[in-house]
Amino acid sequence: MVKIRYLLLIIILSAGSLLAEQPNILFIYLDDYGWKDAQYMGSDFYETPHIDALARKGLIFTDAYSSAANCAPARACLLSGQYTPRHEVFNVGTKARGHSKHRRLLHISGTTDLRLDIVTWAEALQSAGYTTGLFGKWHLGTPPAEQGFDVVVERGPLGFKGHLGPNGSYLADVLTDRTIEFIRQNDEKPWCAYLSHHAVHTPLQPKQELLAKYESKPPGTLHNHVNMATMIQNVDDGVGRLVEVLKALKLRRKTALVFYSDNGGYGPATDMDPLWGYKGNYYEGGIRVPFFVNWPGTIVPGETSETIITVDLYPTFVEIAGIAPPDQVLDGQSLLPLLKGEVNELSQRPLFWHFPAYLESYKVIDEQRDPLFRTRPCSIIRLGDYKLHEYFEDGALELYNLKQDIREQHNLAEQNPEKLRELHRILKDWQENIGAPIPNQANPEFDPEAEKDAIQKALGVR
Repeated sequence: MVKIRYLLLIIILSAGSLLAEQPNILFIYLDDYGWKDAQYMGSDFYETPHIDALARKGLIFTDAYSSAANCAPARACLLSGQYTPRHEVFNVGTKARGHSKHRRLLHISGTTDLRLDIVTWAEALQSAGYTTGLFGKWHLGTPPAEQGFDVVVERGPLGFKGHLGPNGSYLADVLTDRTIEFIRQNDEKPWCAYLSHHAVHTPLQPKQELLAKYESKPPGTLHNHVNMATMIQNVDDGVGRLVEVLKALKLRRKTALVFYSDNGGYGPATDMDPLWGYKGNYYEGGIRVPFFVNWPGTIVPGETSETIITVDLYPTFVEIAGIAPPDQVLDGQSLLPLLKGEVNELSQRPLFWHFPAYLESYKVIDEQRDPLFRTRPCSIIRLGDYKLHEYFEDGALELYNLKQDIREQHNLAEQNPEKLRELHRILKDWQENIGAPIPNQANPEFDPEAEKDAIQKALGVR
């Protein structure tokens, strides 16, 4: 009933806008693509000339965040426009992660499915006359065709195992092909193409034709992973093909192109330096991601360091389309006034993350802060230059000034108690207002001696 009422509301409120020419939206969403994994962001080994060209002629956000540090919750936040406590997709799956003897609390399991009563931005666009297509990863349980997508191309039916498919096909190429086909078939009406690449997620299966190039290329100081380099170039080549199709169809100025990643990079294969962290934790390297918008004739090129987050995309997309937002809570704010140059900066507001679960650590990572878990149950707030971590196992608080300490090395909790109290109060109020579930039940299987021994072994102390 909620969705039916919303569709009727859209028809009434957006009838006028449907008469006007509506922009297309090409949303390119990468998987585990790190903050420094493009040349324009500083990679010294990976090659991304097509992505770089778009970024430099668009608006670059250097302080862009994912709403979660791993896949499923990030995508649920993206499609719903809501923080994790509202949709309750907290992790990939609902089972506890990591060794039970090392978890002090019982985790909050959450759900694997994006509830059907939540109106996605795809449904909002669809109801306003857009043809919508999903190409690639969904990862939200309920079928995407029931969540607003007219055309759905997922990996499974294509016969792929990882990134490799039948007759030597490569997944990123096929998804790009199908996106191009969709654009060509809908060039005379508004469309939204959600190209949700599986790249550059594991398994790190290389594009064979590019292997020799990167095997012979001198390694960079920051990056040197050959397989990852071939995957990144392959995605970039696809971006170049998409742009050429838009130009050929004379749709370039009519299309807002949005480039984003679901979370930080895969720790064993890439590096987000000077950020610390990687996919799965809530330090900057796990949640800060590359993001730009390119829209010729609308966006005036110029870099910005505005602090934005995944949930901002929903209100941005519906405002680009010129339609009313749904009758449901949206936690973000539209970026369109900033993109169009109508404002120079966004009003300062807190950003939030909530992860009441566990993610086990990678087996081989240098400079581990926690050898057993990428993250333990936590809530995070960023406001201005300051970022506060709250960890629920022991109530630990970590406060960082990101302007002075982007690597989050110097905990200011004791040095700046006033700022600590300010951010903690805002965070606790948010947790209460949004109904964030706080894990507080002791895990009966927790063994402090086993945890201590495991930490010492991981650190090579024994």
